[in-house]
Amino acid sequence: MPRWNSFESFLSEAQKITSNGQRQALVDELLDERREWPWVQGNKATFVFHSLGARRSVALNLDTIKGDPPFAPMTNLPGTTFWYVTREFQTDDLLDYLLAIDDPLTPLATEQNVAQRVATHWKVDPTNPLKMSTGAQDVSVLRMENARPFPDWSAMKNVPHGRVEEHAISSVQLGFRSRKLWIYTPPGYATSGMVYPLLIFQDGQWATGPLQLPFIADTLIKHKRLAPIVIAMVQSGNPQEREREYVSNDKHYASLLLEILPLVQTTYRIDSTNLGVGGVAQGAIAAAHAALKNPAVFGSLIMISPPLGKGANEDLLSVYASRFEQAGTLPRRIFQSVGRYEARARFIAPAEALRDILQRRDTAYHYAEIGSGHGLVAFRSILPEALAWAYPVNN
Repeated sequence: MPRWNSFESFLSEAQKITSNGQRQALVDELLDERREWPWVQGNKATFVFHSLGARRSVALNLDTIKGDPPFAPMTNLPGTTFWYVTREFQTDDLLDYLLAIDDPLTPLATEQNVAQRVATHWKVDPTNPLKMSTGAQDVSVLRMENARPFPDWSAMKNVPHGRVEEHAISSVQLGFRSRKLWIYTPPGYATSGMVYPLLIFQDGQWATGPLQLPFIADTLIKHKRLAPIVIAMVQSGNPQEREREYVSNDKHYASLLLEILPLVQTTYRIDSTNLGVGGVAQGAIAAAHAALKNPAVFGSLIMISPPLGKGANEDLLSVYASRFEQAGTLPRRIFQSVGRYEARARFIAPAEALRDILQRRDTAYHYAEIGSGHGLVAFRSILPEALAWAYPVNN
């Protein structure tokens, strides 16, 4: 039986001890008893850090914390190597975080080299096995008790795996050369002789990397939550190219229709009557633009956290609600999601306005709000639901 049934009971006992040595021994016993943190109980989560070296400060770094920097300082238990902080969350929250170790605690707005500061002081939580590699940096993941699952989809046992093939593609429409195009084919594709639905998904480097899109598809197909599909995942450019190409760009739509689609259709067995397009963030805007331009071709649409409101390019983005409302025809199936902790004017308010429009339209539509912010952890957590909605079995 555990000695402590809550962190508060441990802390109460530790604070009554006057000897530093005895208090440290109690900390060691706690950390031996509970190897994985944060300690989640109801709507509270306790984060801890312990180190043999002296520390000036330790803080929890969460985007949902208001302030600059967005830190919740940890408290050191006097005379010990132990730091802690307890915060309240909603019980379905799924959030990425880091620990700021000996950070200068000065505002990021005045920091001359944010990247160096992050690399030097911001670390994953060594007590939390739930992590995600985003490519640029690993992050720890807080999963509250009622949050969506966040497994390592690549480690699922007894799941047959499809195949991912890499191609090089150049675009006359968008003016780039030799980007990567990854094509996922489902288990059994090589010998089935069947034709398959196709999903074109933006930001292929994320889809094949931290978002684990092929592995998610494998698992959903095995459990008959997703019809076997082919997925084309297109590499995006640098941030400036990505914004220029993805936001309401007819040339990007033309590239999908005249360059990507013909390449895939001539190389793979594709059901031309069951095509879809999807993406995250600005990639979701590119997907929506293409689907609105040609819903007869793109019959399924996945929009995960599209930025439809205030901010960069708002003159182009704010018209999407009316474009959906005034469209004579919409894609047959539409999935849309937004994060509870995304910027309200940029994401949440326009997402809710679009939801109200699409719920009145004649289309199979699903809307989800998740307990996350704007980032790859949130995007990966909602992808299974998005895929299952866009390509249901026996549709």
